[in-house]
Formats: sequence, structure tokens, C-alpha cells
Amino acid sequence: MSEPRTPAQVLCEARQKDSRDKRARVLSVVEQLIADDEPVTFTGVARAANVSHWLVYADGVREHIEAARRRQGRAAANRARAGAKEPAGWKLEKQLLREDNRRLREEVDRLKGAVRRSLGQQLDQFGAADLGTRVDELTVENQDLQAERDRALAQVKELTEQLSESQDDLAAARASLRRMIRTENQT
Repeated sequence: MSEPRTPAQVLCEARQKDSRDKRARVLSVVEQLIADDEPVTFTGVARAANVSHWLVYADGVREHIEAARRRQGRAAANRARAGAKEPAGWKLEKQLLREDNRRLREEVDRLKGAVRRSLGQQLDQFGAADLGTRVDELTVENQDLQAERDRALAQVKELTEQLSESQDDLAAARASLRRMIRTENQT
């Protein structure tokens, strides 16, 4: 059987999953915008993926968006140059080179993404250990504070009882003193 997970581990895993989902949505939106031949902008990606602007500028995401923007810029420049007359052999060679370049860029992007995800997971695991340690520290501190509060409440109760007894003693002493004064005055 596996050990039960602490609340800190559950929260950390949920945060990691949420982060991975958001990053995947951003990358999916970037690919969709490219496929639809729509302009790729940071604001447009953030809005379409329903994520914060901070995330689209974060390391590991920003590079994908910038790469997509560069590809779109090169594609527009290539279309503009395509209108010029070229020998037929050059057109075929250029097409083959473009396909090779596209395939190589996709492979590089895929490998960069894998490295980024791996590094992100390593950082998340490091952060999870720190978070778990901090939660444990706070739990111990909370227990100490509760014990201190209980001791203080017990002391308050004891002092309240002592005060009540002292007040009863004082009232009895006053009553006795009054009786003595009355007795003396009557004689």
C-alpha cells in the first residue's frame, strides 16, 4: 500500500496539473492560429487560451509564440518573393528545402518543449518538497500555538477562581470587621 498523501502534496499536484493544462492550451492555440493562418500575438493567444498575459510571456511559452511569429513573418516574406520568376529547378529545390526546414524546426521545437517540460517538472518537484516542508512546519507551529492557548486558558481559569476566592475572603473580612465595629460601638 502507498502512503497517504498530505494536503500539501495534493495541493501541489493539483497546481502542477493546472499549470500543465494551461501551458498545453496555449501551445494548442498557437498551433491552431498557425493552421488557420491567423496572426499570432501574445494578447490573442492569452485571450483564446483563456489564460493570463503573464503566462504567455513566461519562459517555456514565450519562445513558442515568438517562434510562431517568426515563422509567419518568414512565410509572408516567402510569398512576396515567390511572385518573382525563377527557374523551375530552383522552385523544386526551394520547396524541398522548405519542407526539410519545417520538419527540422518542428523537431527542434518538440525537443525544446520536452526539455522545458522536464525542467519544469524537476522545478515543480523541488517546489513541492519545499511546500510540503513548509506545511509541516506550519502544522507544528499551529499545534504549539494551540497548546500555548490551552495553557493560557487554564491559567486564566485558575486565576479567575483565585480572584473569586479572594473576593469572597475580602467580603467575609469586611463583614467581620463591620460586626466588630458595631459590637464595639454598642458597648
